[in-house]
Amino acid sequence: MLSIPQKIADELGVRERQVIAAVELLDGGSTVPFIARYRKEVTGELDDAQLRTLEERLGYLRELEERRRAVLESIDSQGKLDDALRAQILAADSKARLEDIYLPYKPKRRTKAQIAREAGLEPLADGLLDNPDTDPKAAAAVFVDADKGVADAQAALDGARAILIERFGEDADLIGELRELVWTRGRLASKVREGKETDGAKFSDYFDFAEPLTKLPSHRVLAMLRGEKEEVLDLVLDPEPEGDASAIPTGPSDYETRIAARFGIADKGRPADKWLGDTVRWAWRTKILVHLRIDLRLRLRQAAEDEAVRVFAANLRDLLLAAPAGSRATMGLDPGFRTGVKVAVVDATGKVVATDVIYPHVPQQQWDQSLVKLAKLAEQHKVELVAIGNGTASRETDKLAGDLIKLRPDLKLTKVVVSEAGASVYSASAYASQELPGMDVSLRGAVSIARRLQDPLAELVKIDPKSIGVGQYQHDLSEVKLSRSLDAVVEDCVNGVGVDVNTASVPLLTRVSGIGEGLAENIVAHRDANGPFRSRKALKDVARLGPKAFEQCAGFLRIRGGDDPLDASSVHPEAYPVVHRILQNTGSEVAALIGNTRVLQSLDPRKFVDDTFGLPTVTDIIKELDKPGRDPRPAFKTATFADGVEKLADLKPGMTLEGVVTNVAAFGAFVDIGVHQDGLVHVSAMSNTFVKDPHDVVKSGDIVRVKVLDVDIPRKRISLTLRLQDTPGPDQRGQRREGPRGGGNGGGPRRGGGSPRTAAPAPAGGSMADALRRAGFGK
Repeated sequence: MLSIPQKIADELGVRERQVIAAVELLDGGSTVPFIARYRKEVTGELDDAQLRTLEERLGYLRELEERRRAVLESIDSQGKLDDALRAQILAADSKARLEDIYLPYKPKRRTKAQIAREAGLEPLADGLLDNPDTDPKAAAAVFVDADKGVADAQAALDGARAILIERFGEDADLIGELRELVWTRGRLASKVREGKETDGAKFSDYFDFAEPLTKLPSHRVLAMLRGEKEEVLDLVLDPEPEGDASAIPTGPSDYETRIAARFGIADKGRPADKWLGDTVRWAWRTKILVHLRIDLRLRLRQAAEDEAVRVFAANLRDLLLAAPAGSRATMGLDPGFRTGVKVAVVDATGKVVATDVIYPHVPQQQWDQSLVKLAKLAEQHKVELVAIGNGTASRETDKLAGDLIKLRPDLKLTKVVVSEAGASVYSASAYASQELPGMDVSLRGAVSIARRLQDPLAELVKIDPKSIGVGQYQHDLSEVKLSRSLDAVVEDCVNGVGVDVNTASVPLLTRVSGIGEGLAENIVAHRDANGPFRSRKALKDVARLGPKAFEQCAGFLRIRGGDDPLDASSVHPEAYPVVHRILQNTGSEVAALIGNTRVLQSLDPRKFVDDTFGLPTVTDIIKELDKPGRDPRPAFKTATFADGVEKLADLKPGMTLEGVVTNVAAFGAFVDIGVHQDGLVHVSAMSNTFVKDPHDVVKSGDIVRVKVLDVDIPRKRISLTLRLQDTPGPDQRGQRREGPRGGGNGGGPRRGGGSPRTAAPAPAGGSMADALRRAGFGK
């Protein structure tokens, strides 16, 4: 049996010693970002993605080993553990396989089969199975015993059948084979419940629907499961590729034939053949299929959840790593109609310098007065950017900002529509109360909108990742699985960018490698009491920040304008001796060497390698000295919406427009083109070549040029394409309303196995829901 490191090494395609080294570091308290960045020599340069997979598989395989030990102990305590069974258990490579093997020995409530065995009917079952020439009724008559609860021959045969059904259903190899066969051949079928057609209209695409299990995309699975949960749909896992899932087969199925073959059962006209055939049929329909349906539904849900979590994580990563506008005075506008537009101005450091509420829209319609107020605030505080939340009244507020720019070109303002997902969650949070004491909750949202334009990462870490809402069906997902994945994304993003320890908030510091919430609070408290940190060494004076925490966090914390220029870089303090050797070799001072591309590129990294720091680390150090503290995020730029294109009716097929990708799903990408209604670029309209994953083409925040293919005003749907050579028109849309059937780039869900038709996943919460609704899906 392969060891855990060997298994993981085989899965990752790396050497076992790399995995062993990584496991030792993880077990020793090192974080993935630290290992990926500062322990390349130790792990053979495993990257963060490999390390995350390794970490996840390590947890799974250790749980499997723990369960394996429990199973062995349980069976051994029953006196039923022989060498063959032990070998079978040790060879089980998944939890499902292990549970299949354990099933016959698993303590359970008294079954019909157990009662039959206690009545002495097992010899009857064995006799009929081993010798089908035996007449069942004649053989059963011998076992009639009223004292044992066997009233007549039929009761004896029923007991024998129960024994065989349980035996068939607990054959691990057979169940494993049938499970995979159903998975590759079966379909998930749905029907609308009687009388639910109107109330469940949002699930109408699944009122009469069936699709192969292996071809169902995650969003469709989750939509169907939600429809069932809301008692609109009835779902059936049909083991057959075609046909009515509720119909009763007339002859033995392929599955029944395989069960019969496994136990040597065949219809040769012998007295017991029919009885045995009926037993196989009963075993399949009443026990095995029921068990497999439960197993495979769970597998289907888990696969859908895994994909949905992956999409959520990818969108969150894109949002967190969006281009920061930087240290520029910014005005945040949180749009609203009746309650007004909340206004907050923050200076270049993010400090709030002014707040107000204006009422430019219905019912007050104080448009001119609002422009005067905004102009005065912008002039007084030297505002450069106007950040507009993308919620209700966003488009109208965007027009207000446009009028301000036209009215006062001397202010040189730039307006940007930003996602306000999670802003309300932040506004009502305890941290917001602490950070912005005394400020009205409604105004805090405007502050958050302004700050997230300056630095999306620093602001969004203050919000629970799940509340940012850039996923599909997030409320239907496993809380633990989703949180673990999203927390890993936030951790990787924060550490990948680095953190200014003298300006970072507690939530931002909490995400730094080796720093928890308590330690983050201690750092801020120390900073408030003693002033800005002048060096990384000074971090050791923080309460409870010991050697291990310092090792993990120091390289990711930046101190700009401190005593040592290296403290503003990603060079870890432990590697400063390497820099000093480079300085001696070049005869330079640190300040003169940093950014000196000519000198740095002339260096041979191999000259500075020693027993502690290998070539990968030395190479990274030289690159960092060339561009110290470089932000890996893209440069900030904004989309320009077309003048005169402000609402759906302004759109015409064939228009080429600039827009911002607001969300990416498994079936395509949503793009804001300035009409307060996101358009959908289906995965089939993203490229001239096959696209498996839309994230390979675009990500949230990307500025793209799209062509309008079709506008459906009644349903508020906009079809877009990234292929600017596409011909517009309803018959040339190149898209459906959700992911491709069978993972391809065309088609929609199958209705009863028939022709494809358009469909849409039911809207969930969060900004994905907003995008879906703006694109015309749901209400």
